[in-house]
Amino acid sequence: MAKEQFSVLDEGVVIEGTMSCKGKLLINGMVKGKLSGEMIIIGQKGAAHAEIEASKITVGGKFEGKIKASEEFVILSTGNCEGEFVCKNIVIESGGILNGTVTSTLQREQPLGKSNSKASKL
Repeated sequence: MAKEQFSVLDEGVVIEGTMSCKGKLLINGMVKGKLSGEMIIIGQKGAAHAEIEASKITVGGKFEGKIKASEEFVILSTGNCEGEFVCKNIVIESGGILNGTVTSTLQREQPLGKSNSKASKL
């Protein structure tokens, strides 16, 4: 069985630039720039001013920028997010803050003969 990779950017660590990771990345420090990976978690003490692309993204600290989550975007009760967000599924815990635009990539099949167009409802 393969060992899951887990990386931590701890308090006091500041990274600027482009970063790519495998497995889980926990950010308790500060990141500025561009991040990509499988699962990115911004901890309660963490902050990011970035463009992030990952399968799953969880924010418990402060985030400003753009997020693209191919599977799930979660804002914890301690999370504060501002910017542009593209995701398949979104979860916002009570107390979590989201300011910005959200675009869902979730596609649902329409039953035959049904249409979402306003013209068909007239």
